[in-house]
Amino acid sequence: MRANWESVVEKVLSYPNSDELGILFQLLLTEEERSAVAGRLKVFQLLLQGDLSQRQISADYQVSIATITRCSNYLKNMQPEQKQKIQQLLLD
Repeated sequence: MRANWESVVEKVLSYPNSDELGILFQLLLTEEERSAVAGRLKVFQLLLQGDLSQRQISADYQVSIATITRCSNYLKNMQPEQKQKIQQLLLD
């Protein structure tokens, strides 16, 4: 059986509230994985805000420079309209 990411996204979207969605994520992700996802989300938000350097983000939020660099490179390689959409999703 091959996993289908689209079916995961559809399942996530089908949950009516954050409590039930939290239960799904507890089932699918380990505590370490949930922490990594939360950390990566925070890094993207901070990079998009542009107020802190990568070193400051690493020190203030205990995130590795490697993770911050991956997120930063991903943002740098995005098409402008895609980056704008991400900003709307993560900062608004």
